Amino acid sequence: MNTSIGFLSSLNNDNVAVRIIVASWEEAVDYLGSIMENAGLTHLSYTKAMKDTLKSLGPYSVIAPGIAMPHARPEDGVIQTGFALITLGTPVNFGSAENDPVDIVIGLAALDKYSHITALREIATCLRDSRFVQNLRNASTKKDLLMTIDSKRTEK
Repeated sequence: MNTSIGFLSSLNNDNVAVRIIVASWEEAVDYLGSIMENAGLTHLSYTKAMKDTLKSLGPYSVIAPGIAMPHARPEDGVIQTGFALITLGTPVNFGSAENDPVDIVIGLAALDKYSHITALREIATCLRDSRFVQNLRNASTKKDLLMTIDSKRTEK
């Protein structure tokens, strides 16, 4: 069963937020989780599972300098495969000596391993583009952020 959905194509006005102020990684994950819940991607249990996973496994989700991608298992409350993205007004530490502080947090909800692997591949490709990442960081409004995403989506 192919339940994948593209990272860039799934980001829209309902599942992105810009320059959010939080005091900790827990608050960042709570905020991200609430966006995912409101977008119909996950249940509340998924947000708790993302936090529990980070507490038990450490900062595995900090995948690049300043970028975290918390996620949990499908059975922890995924409704449908999709993504959310927030930028933080003030970066926070997730506990990664190499990649803290974090100012971009990408939420991944995947219904199965295929969706998970496909999503990781697409996200990795996008994040290798340093100009794209810098434009995400520089976005001061949701409109700016979505224009950056749209621009990347339409690249040939």
